[in-house]
Formats: sequence, structure tokens, C-alpha cells
Amino acid sequence: MSHKLLRTKPVQTLLADTQDEHHSLKKSLRAVDLVAIGIGCIIGVGIFVLPGVQAAKNAGPGIILSFAIAAAACACSALCYAELAAMIPVAGSAYTYGYATLGEIFAWIIGWDLILEYMVAAILVSTGWSAYFVNMLSTGADIHLPTAYTASPWDKPPGLFNLPAVAIVLLLTFLLVRGIKESSRVNLFIVILKIAVILFFILLTVWHVDPDKWSPFMPFGFTGVMTAAAIVFLAFVGFDAVSTTAEEAINPQRDMPIGIMGSLAVATLLYMAVAAIMTGIVPYKELGVADPVALVLNRLDMPWASALVSVGAIAGITSVLLVLLMGQPRILFAMSRDGLLPPFLSNVHQRFKTPWVTTLITGGIVAVFAALTPIDVSSELCSIGTLFAFIIVCAGVLVLRYTRKDLPRPFRVPLFPVLPALGIVLCAYLMLSLPLVTWWRFLGWMGLGLLIYFLYSFHSSRLNREGAAAAPKPR
Repeated sequence: MSHKLLRTKPVQTLLADTQDEHHSLKKSLRAVDLVAIGIGCIIGVGIFVLPGVQAAKNAGPGIILSFAIAAAACACSALCYAELAAMIPVAGSAYTYGYATLGEIFAWIIGWDLILEYMVAAILVSTGWSAYFVNMLSTGADIHLPTAYTASPWDKPPGLFNLPAVAIVLLLTFLLVRGIKESSRVNLFIVILKIAVILFFILLTVWHVDPDKWSPFMPFGFTGVMTAAAIVFLAFVGFDAVSTTAEEAINPQRDMPIGIMGSLAVATLLYMAVAAIMTGIVPYKELGVADPVALVLNRLDMPWASALVSVGAIAGITSVLLVLLMGQPRILFAMSRDGLLPPFLSNVHQRFKTPWVTTLITGGIVAVFAALTPIDVSSELCSIGTLFAFIIVCAGVLVLRYTRKDLPRPFRVPLFPVLPALGIVLCAYLMLSLPLVTWWRFLGWMGLGLLIYFLYSFHSSRLNREGAAAAPKPR
């Protein structure tokens, strides 16, 4: 039985599946669309909060260096994603790469893990979007929505359900069913708006930076800088969502690495610029507030600019939610096409060529939980799921380099095998730093997933039904 658990799906078979008329997705994404998808998921409201909070608590002005270190660590995993996405341009992201390299059981585990990651993240982001939207209406337009329809029954004060959260989820779900091209255009517009707001803030404030405020640069020592780096690392998570759309890229061999690495580079520059400005205008000790951007603008006597930042925050959250709702259905779609989930989940809309069944199911589940779940649901589950996916991808690159040297690689991870191994070590370190309760919840979810696998997926797997020869696990 053990050899069946480790059966791999040949890369040639994975690529052949994308040509199936009834179970293939429309190719319409360009390099700029892929970069925008990555930026859309990476840069959210955190850019306006994280630099100030971590500067005050752990790093001081050294938060600039913290972002650089976190980006370098994240790049180890991003480069691995880029190599596999260019080589295997198939929907499913880390799930698909795990199936091609480590074996079916690992593919199932990572697929089940990604379901948790994307679902929980989408629920949290949609409730966060609702909070920002309600606040913007009340402060900007003096429109006050009743608490009964803007809060869950477990919020304080309690409400009936969170209507704005449900509305934005259903709206984006409808858009995603209509087509990936239409969705990517909307995302591109939102990303341009978001970046414009951030650049406006930078250009408005950079002239007021006092370099003297950057001294001492590391008041908490290098240890504090590294602590902050471990925390802000998760602010870069999102580039992996680009790989879920690999099957819909027009030229994936060229454009997937551009999309993944390009979005990471843009996010890094913007994070570092905002961090430098915050710590160069307001003493780092004073930045530990919920809205450090507003503090900076008030210090400069520019409270009017806060409204624009609110627009940027809303845009940021919207694009994050759109990409999360875009990624999840494609993972379910890939798992269904492989026989690990019921076959109806891999149905493609006849007209729009989108995974409409999984998109509607994802949107429905997220909408229900967003309506009834308080905003303080544990977000650590998103973090542990993401880091685990990164480990699988880095390991996949290592395995394929030694077992399938013959496969064409349009993009190669430099400094092999150092960078993939470093990516595994860094992600494992960050996973171990998460609270114990997060691990228990994660393991509980994995236990449920393994039960489903052995009761259903193991037997219904296409590899099992077709009697395909499994590649042995490398020793």
C-alpha cells in the first residue's frame, strides 16, 4: 500500500490534462495580469499598519532592514514556485507540484491544507473589508448602517449577520464565474488604484523625512530586526496565488516567473519605502498604534489625506479577497480532475470556461462564514498553511532536479540546491514559532483530511482507477 500512497502523476500527464476540452481552462492572462494578481494578494491593508507597529515593538528604524530580510527569505520559496510554475503550467499550485514530485499522499495533504488556508483567509479578509467599508461610510459620508446587519451574533455588540461581507463575497464570486479575463481586468484596475494611493502617500510625505530620526537604526539590536522580519514575512504571502492561474496564462513558461518574482519585487520596494517614511517622520517609539499612517499625516497637518488612504485600504482588501476567491476554486478543480474529489467539481462553464462549480461553492461557504464569524477568528491558521505549502514546493524542486533531469526548465532556481534547502529551513523555523493551539487546529484539520482520503480519495484516484504505474519515491 505504501507504494500507492507515493505514486506520482507524470508531468506529461499533467500537461495533457490541460488539453481536455471538457476539463480545461481558458488561456487569457498576460505577464502584467499575473504581476497584478500577485500584487493584488500580497499588498493589503497591512502595508499601512505593519511597518509602524513592528518598528515600535521590535525593530525601530531597522524595520526597513526587516522587510528586506523577509523579502529575501520569501524569495527562496518564490524562486521555487517560479521554476515549477514555468515547468508545470497546470492549475492547482503547490498541490499539483506535490503530486508530480513527492507522491499522492503529499499532494492530498497539501491540497487539503490549501483549502484551509484560502478559505480562512477569505473569511477573515471579507470581514475586515466590511469593517473598513462601514467605517468609511460613517466617517466619510455620515451614513450609519445598523449593527444588526454589519456584525455577527458573536461580535460585541452582536448583530444578526454581516451583510457587507456577504455582499462583497457574492459580487466577486459572480465576477469570477463570468471569466478569468474579466476578473483580471478588475483586479488590474484595483491594483493600479491601490499602488497610486501608496505612491501618493510616499510623494506627499517623503519631503518631510528627517534622517536623524533613523538613529539609532537598531535600538533593539539585530535580534529585534530578525524578530520583526519573522513577523512581516507573512506580509509577503500571496505571490503563491499567481501559480494557481498557471493553466490560464497565455505564455506560462515566460510569464509565470515574471508574475511571481515581479509582484514580490514591487511589494518589497513599497513596503520598504513606507517603513522608511514612517520612521523618518515620527519617532519609532510612537508608531505602535492601530493607524500609524494617520499619525504620520496628522503630524504633518494633513488629516485630509487620511480619506485617500482609506480608499487605498479598501482597494487593497478588495484585491486580496478577489485573488483568494480566484485561487481556491482552481485547487479544488485540480483535485477533482485527478479523482481525489467528486468529478462534478471539475466541470468547466461551457461559455465562460471557468471552474464555475467550485467557484460558486467557495463563494457560498465563505459568504456564510463571513456573515456569522467574528473578525478575531484565528488567522494563524492561514500562516501555518502557507508555510507548509512553501516547504512542499521547495522540496519538490529538489526532488525533480535529481529525478527528472530531462524535463525542460524555462526558469531555474539559482544557487541550487542552497536556495530550496534554505527555503525549507526558514519556513520550518517560522512554523515552529507559531502558537501551540495553532498546531493543534492544523493537525485536527489534517486528521479530518486523511480520513476523507483513505475513505474516498485513495480509491477514486485516477491513478488508482487507471492502474497507472507510480514512480518510486527517491531514496
